This record gives sequence, structure tokens and C-alpha cells, in this order.
Amino acid sequence: MTFRGYHEVEGGDRSGLVAQIGAQHERVQARLSTVRRVVAVASGKGGVGKSYLTAALALAAARRLGGVGVLDADLKSPTTAQMLGARGPLRVGEGGVEPARGRGGVAVMSSDLLIEEDAPLSWTGPAGDRFTWRGLLETGALREFLADVVWGPLDLLLVDLPPDADRLEDLAALVPSLTGAVLVTIPSEASRRSVARAMRHAQRAGINLLGVVENMSGYACGTCGANGPLFPGDAGARLADAGGIPLLGRIPWLPAELGDATHPSLEACTAALLGALA
Repeated sequence: MTFRGYHEVEGGDRSGLVAQIGAQHERVQARLSTVRRVVAVASGKGGVGKSYLTAALALAAARRLGGVGVLDADLKSPTTAQMLGARGPLRVGEGGVEPARGRGGVAVMSSDLLIEEDAPLSWTGPAGDRFTWRGLLETGALREFLADVVWGPLDLLLVDLPPDADRLEDLAALVPSLTGAVLVTIPSEASRRSVARAMRHAQRAGINLLGVVENMSGYACGTCGANGPLFPGDAGARLADAGGIPLLGRIPWLPAELGDATHPSLEACTAALLGALA
């Protein structure tokens, strides 16, 4: 089955939908014109520590670059703002919505800054047809986060995506200048299989994969610093080999709060990512 795009619909467009969509895309491009690189952090599986890694990379990169931002695109389960210590309420200026500032001066936008504490995300619409329009509203919210937030001059904007392979392709459609994506896995075979599907999906869509990070790759002892086993498997290395992309790093599970993200494995992973972006 094939579907016609907006520009293929014949007859008059009384809704002005084509013009609206075009204008929104132009707003996104204009807003991101001051952002040097946009990088997605994605996976095909939940529970791999993707948001933690996004926050840690942002903090480590902020020490090396002129400006770093994080867009938490996981609308239903936003956690990145809390990890970075960013707080609302957000301020709306003449130019748009000012992002919150987290540790290290990282600019942050998240649905967590817009909803009440512990309140679930909900959409207003016909309850019986929710499944037909929920995806459109979620994509629309992501478009507004990109177009309405005053990101300002940034060297790097990290986009923390929900565990859904389609969301990476949605982001690429909204941001044609997307620099690339980092895939996150844990060592297990179950994670490898899930992330492999997301990797193939991204490659078919022509998205530049910058590399893969194996998170929770062992347990870092808080006393002696030695790494012990946590999950069996070597998913990171196998995914990198299968996809022809670099293994950017293997991050152990760290028994502490995010802090200022100065663990050697995080520093090395950040350096590898920035090297891939050079």
C-alpha cells in the first residue's frame, strides 16, 4: 500500500495544510541555523541507560565545546532534565521559549519542564480514536521543541530519543541537516537483537551512524575502581562490526549519581564521539 504526500493531493487545499507544514519546516531550519551539529542518541530498546548516557555526554562535551544543548524527545518518560539538574518554569521571550540551564551550562528542553510533578503526559482529543492521531501529536510536539526553543549558538545539540526506531527517522525528516546518530546498547543478546533492528532501519533510511556505545558494560566498584561482570554478552562489539561503525566506548554501571561525568570511560567515549564528528 502506498500513500500520497501532502504535495500530491489534487484540488484546492482549503485547510492550508501544505503551507503550514512548509512553514514549520522553515522555522525548524531557521532555529537550528545557529546549531553546528545535531546528534541523536537512539536505541531500539528501553532500559539501556540512553538518557543517562545523553546527559553524561552533554556534561563531558560542555567542558570541551563552546555550547551544548539537550533536547529530551522522550515525551512520555522524560528524565534528562532531572539528571542535568535543569529546573522550570521556562521563560517565554520575544524570540521564543528560553531553554532551561543544567549543570555545566547545558541548555535543556524537556516535557518534564512543562508538566506537573509526577503527572503523566496526556493529549486532548477523541478518546476512542487516540491510536490514530497520537503519533501525529508526538511528532508535532518534537517539531515545536525544535522550532520554538531559542537554542542560540551551540556547537552540539544532543537529542535523546525514545526507544522506537521510527522516531530516529522522524527526527531526520524534521532535521535534514542531522549530523548523525549514536546507538546505545547493553551487552546482552536481547539488547543486541533489538538495537540491530534499529541500526538496519536507520541505515536503510540513509541516516549517518556515528557509532555504538555499550552501556552497563560491567560494574565499576566504588571503592577500588575495578570492573566486574554485570550482563553476559558483547553486543557493542558485535553491533559495531555488523554495521561497519566504530565502538565509541564501553561504559560500566557507575554506583553513583551522574555528578560532573568525569569517569575515564565517559571521557574516552566523549572524545571518541567528538573525533567522529571532526
